[in-house]
Amino acid sequence: MSDEDPSALIDAKIASLGDWRSTTLAKLRALIREADPDVVETVKWRKPTNPGGVPTWEHAGVLCTGETYKDKVKLTFAKGAAIDDPARLFNSSLDGNVRRAIDLFEGDRVDAAAFRALVRGAVEANLAKPARTKA
Repeated sequence: MSDEDPSALIDAKIASLGDWRSTTLAKLRALIREADPDVVETVKWRKPTNPGGVPTWEHAGVLCTGETYKDKVKLTFAKGAAIDDPARLFNSSLDGNVRRAIDLFEGDRVDAAAFRALVRGAVEANLAKPARTKA
């Protein structure tokens, strides 16, 4: 299981959906890759009830995950609360202190430029050094 190519696993996940969710997840994946050419694709949380796992994109830490449900595709940004979102793409997990998510339903469209900006913001948040305080 661990020797499998994560990008191939994500390809298989997208192909297995076979409906609007596959198109949506594939488009979001392409936008992530455009926004950050150095992004690393991984698959996390593989288990018997979800053998395909959760597509995850990383750069100096997790940028976002791409979960699929019967009625939506959910992109959760690990440090979403620290990312500027002037286009207000985040529409889920808004009450948390760290994460933010985008829930997309059938027929929804995403603003490509604004989404790429979120991905670049996620990279910047991961690369930012936390402020150190003297003890």
